[in-house]
Amino acid sequence: MTVEEVLELRRQGRTEEAYEAMRLLYAADKGASATAGMFWAALDMLQLKAREQQFGEARKIYLALERVLARMDDDDGLARNALDRAKRLLNDHLDDDSSKTISAHTLLGRWGEEQAADYLRRNGYTILERDWHSKHRDIDIIALDDDTLVFVEVKTRRNADFGNPEEAVGYWKQHNLRLAINHYLNYHQTDRPWRFDVIAVVGTIGSAPAINHIKDFTLSMR
Repeated sequence: MTVEEVLELRRQGRTEEAYEAMRLLYAADKGASATAGMFWAALDMLQLKAREQQFGEARKIYLALERVLARMDDDDGLARNALDRAKRLLNDHLDDDSSKTISAHTLLGRWGEEQAADYLRRNGYTILERDWHSKHRDIDIIALDDDTLVFVEVKTRRNADFGNPEEAVGYWKQHNLRLAINHYLNYHQTDRPWRFDVIAVVGTIGSAPAINHIKDFTLSMR
């Protein structure tokens, strides 16, 4: 599917189809046309999630949109203005305690992923993808360690009072990660060697976190 075909899906109001198709295109192509297409398809999806009152999901898309916008040419400010309107829409629904909890949790998770990505770069890894999606499954970071593809799950906690973060990579999470990794490998038709790592980040925003990098974490085969 092309960016133009995704645009036609958007015109037809097929928001979810356009969003999923555009994510696949954007994973392979970060050019100007694909980046703009990803922005507008994701913005449609954010608005759909807000209408469905799925504000946690809408918030995640908003944070991803901020990263996409940073890569866009937006000389006329249209994309920035549209994203600001979306932010105001979300803020109107973030007054209850549960929404604030979701927002704080999401921000901590995004901070943890930034810490993990910075850690990998400092240790010589090349970051290929952030928050790569396969339908409703996602991979936090995809990187290169020399010639090895590394799929990274980041787990962040404020402290280790309730166990280490890596202990949260349970059976169903492993199952979904294996499906997402297989999708990525098949989509890119790559025969590179690969492994799965977990990076546990313990700390709070603004602090120097403790980072535990577990290489070659064994995924369940069942």
